[in-house]
Amino acid sequence: MAIATRLAERDDTRLPARLARSRRAVGTGAGMRTEDFDAWLAGRRQAHCFTVGRVPLAKIKGWLFEPDSGNLVHRSGRFFSVEGLHVVIDGHEWQQPIIVQPEVGILGILAKEFDGVLHFLMQAKMEPGNPGLLQLSPTVQATHSNYTGVHRGADVRYVEYFTRPGRGRVLADVLQSEHGSWFLCKSNRNMIIETFDDVPRHDDFCWLTLGQIGKLLHRDNVVNMDARSVLACAPTAPAEAGAVRSDTDVLSWFTNERARHDVRARRIPLAEVSDWVRTDDNIQHVGNRYFRVGGVSVEAGNREVTSWMQPLFEPVGVGLCAFLVRRFGGVPHLLVQARAEGGLLDTVELGPTVQCTPENYAHLPEREQPPFLDLVRRAGADRIRYAAVHSDEGGRFLNAVSRYLLVEADEAEAGAEPPAGFAWVTPGQLTSLARHGHYLNIQARTLLAVVGLLNGPL
Repeated sequence: MAIATRLAERDDTRLPARLARSRRAVGTGAGMRTEDFDAWLAGRRQAHCFTVGRVPLAKIKGWLFEPDSGNLVHRSGRFFSVEGLHVVIDGHEWQQPIIVQPEVGILGILAKEFDGVLHFLMQAKMEPGNPGLLQLSPTVQATHSNYTGVHRGADVRYVEYFTRPGRGRVLADVLQSEHGSWFLCKSNRNMIIETFDDVPRHDDFCWLTLGQIGKLLHRDNVVNMDARSVLACAPTAPAEAGAVRSDTDVLSWFTNERARHDVRARRIPLAEVSDWVRTDDNIQHVGNRYFRVGGVSVEAGNREVTSWMQPLFEPVGVGLCAFLVRRFGGVPHLLVQARAEGGLLDTVELGPTVQCTPENYAHLPEREQPPFLDLVRRAGADRIRYAAVHSDEGGRFLNAVSRYLLVEADEAEAGAEPPAGFAWVTPGQLTSLARHGHYLNIQARTLLAVVGLLNGPL
């Protein structure tokens, strides 16, 4: 006799309501009031020794420039390397250094229900490139080399919930890209796992609700890039009455954007990269634009390895990332941009309306600057729905910060029929796309996390 197969639900229809309940819990969580967070984070900073100092590239221990290629590599052959990239996008051609790190890391947040409200286990994690060093990160934020012990350091706490099947209920699990301008085809596994175990909480970790994390997202340089990326993969956007474009139409538009761009990128030896110079201290562009590659020496008392040296990418200037916001039929919409970047796996991903470092365009006439940049820069306080400064991933980038904005626009400034390469979509549509890999870039995911955790009208 055949045994009947028990069918699973195709989707967890209860999860959005559970996340909404957590989003509304803004004042207190399991064991921590929101107003006590600053003191807790300061205590974690004082509990450990954290120091970061600059070191000339030529003197970073454990790293070397390969004699033939000039590539900057670790002596173990693991972790990552700095190589050259030759990029051609729609006829525009350039060369640059790029981070090559083919392994897939884990960015995982552990969830658990306390008194009927979902909480999320967040970590006070030190990264050498972070402004302030310590920021709120996922439960697990680790490269494959780290959580498999290549560094011969301590084990990564709680990693077993994300590497052993069956340790909990999967709420989100998707491969997402990192920076397409600085990484070559780099992906991380973004995960949220709900546990029913009694989880011993280490002192460097705390349980917070989505509402509490949402409050912290309004502060500068508190919630790190990886936490923002993971939270964007949760279905937190509210239900919507409709949209300017159907979901199928949005997918068709985006597929056309991917098809119409000619994007070619190939690795070249770092020693052959044109318009970049190497000194004993760093690697930098001849016009002192974009970014430089320098070295740091690190001591961190609570990391798996307590001291090391490494190269970091340091941007020249502060970035600007903004979504323009409009309501159509009473439904909020965000103006997305289909961005082609040399390091992306699928060549094009959806980014914010504006995503750039304005200083890199200061020498160009206005017609050659990014669309809508001037509109965002001159927006008054009455038009800004959200503003905060957030840093990029501090394990590879030094003081890489951008100002993130949600800016209200009108018909005259951003019409219902936007320029080629742009489209109006709802937060719900973006949330649906974020459940799949390589649709939204890291900057768009940061702003989507913000939108999903707002406790007021957009």
